[in-house]
Amino acid sequence: MRKINIFETTLRDGEQSAGVNLNFTEKLEIAYQLERLGVDIIEAGFPAASKGDFNSVQEIARKIRNSSVTGLARAVKGDIDAAWESLRVGAEPRLHTFIATSPIHREYKLKMSKEQVIEQSIAMVKYGAERFPIVQWSAEDASRTELDYLAEIVEAVIQAGAKVINIPDTVGYAAPIEYGNIFRYLRENVPSIDKVSLSAHCHDDLGMATANSLAAIEGGATQVEGTINGIGERAGNVALEEVAMALYIRKDFYQAETGLVLNEIKRSSDLVSRLTGMQVPANKAIIGANAYAHESGIHQDGMLKEKTTYEIISPELVGVASNSLVLGKHSGRHAFKERLQELNFSVTDEEMNSLFVQFKELADNKKTMTDEDIVALVLEEKATDISFYDLVSFQISHGTHQVATATVTLKKGDNEEIQEAATGAGSVEALYNTLERCLGSEINLKDYRIQSVGGGMDALAQVFVKIDFNGVETSGRGLDQDVLEASAKAYLNAVNRVIIMKELDEKAVLQ
Repeated sequence: MRKINIFETTLRDGEQSAGVNLNFTEKLEIAYQLERLGVDIIEAGFPAASKGDFNSVQEIARKIRNSSVTGLARAVKGDIDAAWESLRVGAEPRLHTFIATSPIHREYKLKMSKEQVIEQSIAMVKYGAERFPIVQWSAEDASRTELDYLAEIVEAVIQAGAKVINIPDTVGYAAPIEYGNIFRYLRENVPSIDKVSLSAHCHDDLGMATANSLAAIEGGATQVEGTINGIGERAGNVALEEVAMALYIRKDFYQAETGLVLNEIKRSSDLVSRLTGMQVPANKAIIGANAYAHESGIHQDGMLKEKTTYEIISPELVGVASNSLVLGKHSGRHAFKERLQELNFSVTDEEMNSLFVQFKELADNKKTMTDEDIVALVLEEKATDISFYDLVSFQISHGTHQVATATVTLKKGDNEEIQEAATGAGSVEALYNTLERCLGSEINLKDYRIQSVGGGMDALAQVFVKIDFNGVETSGRGLDQDVLEASAKAYLNAVNRVIIMKELDEKAVLQ
């Protein structure tokens, strides 16, 4: 069995999904879960992009010890310096540097000749290799690059010190047999190819990212790059859970395997979905809600006789629990803490105090609290640890043939209270019009979504919003049994994120 390394880029390429804006605490929670999942390399961000990205990458590199942490850098010294300063504290720091190689990128984006791109790549790989024990070089838009030129530049960067060569299908253009043949061509035409690991990085613009990644493995790739749930720019990246399970279920065909802890897949998927606000489609392969549901009578009959007639993956294999421990209002602090530990959450004493109070309050009304509820509660606590505006109270009057009216009281900072009232076409619009008045700024609501955590009439409501506040587009999340209170919390969470980001930017300028 060949070992296929998993290069996980949810925190870098995945966060480039439109409207996704993870704060530091959320990024760290995802990084911890990726470590539990057993990924080989975590791409934690783009250190040169901003002070916030630099700090996040640095802290993740400091905290994660069982996965190699890397950061993206253009083929320029400033980016590589920023990557080194943020990653040098890591257990196995590595550099991921890239430059575009296709004719269209050379002509229109870089305005560089073939020779100039090679010279720049050689110089920056050598520069990175002076610091990093492992340098990965990527040929952006490799799948649209002339094969002879691609082979030439790959040989040049290997000689310069690159240890991993990444061949991205940057715009999801390649067909599987075509993409696999690129790897075969390089193996046959690059003299030093045996000195490096070949990596595949596929986007899903034509819906072929998983097929292309598997074709690359057939062609000789020993590393696959992608994200949880396939999130990412445009149509997203390859969904790593699909690649991992294809290799596991069809090991007879691919003769390759990953080192992933497969029963952590569903938990990883749920975490990323909740924190990014990107809901997983019910029919999504491996981790969708319908992935293990059988409705057809013929299928049900077959399943009752022998599961493998229609089920090639058991739900438990990927961590889909058939049952979960239920806690209730009579559950004590010790039982609650034990369950948090079983769910792999690490919380401070202060967080534990706050969470247990919230748990008891919800359990009084909800009667039973499932694992899903507890996970949502913990993530909400961690995501809203800093706020400038807090909801004190609200009241909404709404009914048939009646104009919806909302009254809201907010706390600003430690002492100041703000109270406003406004109307709207419905209760949510009235609530948001009132919050906008309280904040004294025009806020454009770009998206609003509700989903339930678990099922039943007493299910928790999770609200996701995207807003444009003072020219900054961001997202927010709120959790509560009451849909309107969850809506208010999500709106304020998004506003608080913008204020925090601006404060961090101002501090970075002063420094």
